[in-house]
Formats: sequence, structure tokens, C-alpha cells
Amino acid sequence: MGTLGKAIYTVGFWIRETGQAIDRLGCRLQGNYYFQEQLSRHRTLMNIFDKAPVVDKDAFVAPSASIIGDVQVGQGSSIWYGCVLRGDVNSISVGSGTNIQDNSLVHVAKSNLSGKVLPTIIGDNVTVGHSAVLHGCTVEDEAFVGMSATLLDGVVVEKHAMVAAGALVRQNTKIPCGEVWGGNPAKFLRKLTEEEIAFISQSATNYSNLAQAHAAENAKTFDKIEFEKVLRKKFARRDEEYDSMLGVARETPPELILPDNVQPNKAPKAS
Repeated sequence: MGTLGKAIYTVGFWIRETGQAIDRLGCRLQGNYYFQEQLSRHRTLMNIFDKAPVVDKDAFVAPSASIIGDVQVGQGSSIWYGCVLRGDVNSISVGSGTNIQDNSLVHVAKSNLSGKVLPTIIGDNVTVGHSAVLHGCTVEDEAFVGMSATLLDGVVVEKHAMVAAGALVRQNTKIPCGEVWGGNPAKFLRKLTEEEIAFISQSATNYSNLAQAHAAENAKTFDKIEFEKVLRKKFARRDEEYDSMLGVARETPPELILPDNVQPNKAPKAS
């Protein structure tokens, strides 16, 4: 930071300090009736030492998620509400089109029984279900990790493999392509069907589309949200049969129409 930068920083610091001092004075003047606002210190993206997250501009990171340290998130991927990706003692890599669903935890290994220092590598078009735990493992492209599954250090989930919900995969286990493993500890259950393999890829696409809708909603201003509330209240009372009797045609405002690619049982229109 140069001399000019330091001067601007110092001015900004003193302006903020002055504002805080005025706020404290106002609280004291209000006596027992004052309300003290506690600001959240949560940061969606946070550096740790000299390690900073790198998130593609087309990725969706929910406001309540935490991406910390040496973490890379690829194009079209989505990190959902309550997730924690902590790349402090090693790195985390998330490919393109991957979804890591709500309340999941991704961490890395610095020390373990095998003495290996392991990053966590998640490939392209991977689905990680709600509340899963991935620790120092590798999940290859188009693999599927079920809800509440736990993958320990050194685990490798190969392409088109599936970890069942609630499974505990022990250290250094390799789950081969096209197989389903489940249980505690996880063991081979059966081979995946062609339909299930196709579902893995479709699941990633579905979440990528859904993430776009959530990103748009989170980007709305307060005024926009309040305006849409009024529209929803107005059109919630619409009686189509009554309108038809009166010969009235009312079109739903575009603000209240979900995109085709996130509506159930409705395929996106061809461009």
C-alpha cells in the first residue's frame, strides 16, 4: 500500500471510528431503552493467512456458506446454504457444474495415521448430498455422494460411482467406477444401472439450473422483493373461472414466473 493508499485508509478508519463513537453516545443517552445492534461477522469468502478463495463468476455461493482459504470453485458449480469449505492446512478444488448441498462440510488432511498430507479434490458434475462430510479425499467427475455420507482421508470415489446416503467410507478406500457402496463401514452393494448413471449427470444439471434461480433471488434489492410481495398478494386472489365469466384475461407478471429449467416436470425450451 502506497502513501496515498495509506492516507485514504486512515481517513476511512477515522470516519468509521467517529460513526461508532456517535452510536455509543446515542445508546448511553437512551439509557435502559437503548437497542444495540450486533453486526454479523460472517464472511462468505474469507482469506486465511495468505490463502484466498478463487470462485468463478458463474458459480453460486449461498450467503450463509463459508469458503475459507485455499479453495477453488469452478464454473457453474453451486455451494449451498450452510456449507463450509475450509482450505486452511491444504487445498480444496471443486470442478465445474458440481453441487455441494446444504450443511455439507469439506476439509483437508494435514496429519493422520498414514502420515499423508492430503488435499480434497472434487471433479466436474459431481453431486454431494445434504450434510455430507468430505475430508482429504478425491471424488472424480460425475460421481455421487449421498446425504450424510462421510468420506475419510485418502478415499477415492471413481467416475460414475455412488456412495449411499449415511455411508461411512474408511480411510484409503477406493470405490470403483459403476459401483454403489453403502453402510458403516461402507461395502460394495451392487452395480449401478444405466438409468442411475444417467441420473448422476442429470442431477448435476438440475442443481446448476436451480442455482441460477437462487443466485437471481439473492441478488434482488429490498425494493424489488417488496414489489414482488405486492404482486404475489394480488395474483394469489385471482379466480380464473370468475375471470373467464367476465371475459377478463390476466397475464401473470414475468416477475412471478419461474424459469422453465427449474419448474418440476417441465423441460427447458429449445433455443
